[in-house]
Amino acid sequence: MGRTMASKKRKASAAVARDEEASTSGGSKSPEELLKESNKGAARGKRVKAAKPKPEPEYFPEKRNMEDLWQAAFPVGTEWDNMDKIHEINWSFSNLENAVEEGGELHGKTLYMFSSTEAQMLAVNGEEKVVLIPVVVAAVSPIPPSDKIGVKSVQREKEEILPMKTMKMAWVPYIPLEDRQSQVDRLKTQIFTIGCSQRRSALKHLNIERVKQYDYCLPYVQSTKADEDEDDTVVNIIFPSDPPIVCDFDWEMDDLEEFSDELISEETLPEDKKDEFKEFVKEQVRETRKSQKQKRETRKKTIEDMDPETRSALENMKFYKFYPDQTSDVPDISKVKVSYINRYYGKAHFLR
Repeated sequence: MGRTMASKKRKASAAVARDEEASTSGGSKSPEELLKESNKGAARGKRVKAAKPKPEPEYFPEKRNMEDLWQAAFPVGTEWDNMDKIHEINWSFSNLENAVEEGGELHGKTLYMFSSTEAQMLAVNGEEKVVLIPVVVAAVSPIPPSDKIGVKSVQREKEEILPMKTMKMAWVPYIPLEDRQSQVDRLKTQIFTIGCSQRRSALKHLNIERVKQYDYCLPYVQSTKADEDEDDTVVNIIFPSDPPIVCDFDWEMDDLEEFSDELISEETLPEDKKDEFKEFVKEQVRETRKSQKQKRETRKKTIEDMDPETRSALENMKFYKFYPDQTSDVPDISKVKVSYINRYYGKAHFLR
């Protein structure tokens, strides 16, 4: 037992000695050294990240109820390759929106709308360039102007009047923005636009002639009046030669003999081709006059077969033509506005 007590005393003495040594060693450091050690310990601890500033809330202008009305109408007759060019300028049609909204001149009326484009040379950012100006035509009528579409151009020899569905077009009801989320009976809408379900991505599967048909489409209306071609006395001549001779011949105003001699003097027509050219022109005149006669007879019969309501609707139909607003984003279009729509519709009754 004596040995055990002695051993415990020795261990206690050794522990006291170690504590004193550690105390003496620590106590010999200066306050500056102790501060540095304290800072090192703090540095080894977890860093506190500065709070990121909250982003400012982003505000978007509220969309107008009929902001996309002009875009809902398919731009009939615009080449597919030019579709994207329409949106190179930030067009706005608030004039059209105001006309159909409450208090506007077209509010509450049944409207059939279509869009087209007019190519004009305009000053854009100080540079003259060709701009495709979108225009919207609104027909005020209780019935659609037509369920057909015209295919006609200077390049095409004959005119075609086709059902709209042949070109995947139809009159589509337009639903204002505020009504699109509610249960709306779409058949009660009073605004219809020409829509086209032909997808651009599928054009590569069509032959060139079919694609070109879209380029030459014109909205058609069954008018009770003669169209501008029925009484036209001018024939477009494309005489086959090398190169082809392209000219206009007016069978009422021009003398064929003098007309041919003038082309020869201009070295446009070879002298040995004069008789052949004259026969070609005569044949073109005969075909044109025959076509005009058929059109007159067809139109007369169509009108006779119409029911009184349809005939009255067509006779009293009014056309409004809308150009884009003149804003800071839009080049000056004030000098290029015209009331002319196309060869079937003629001129608009109202230009906006």
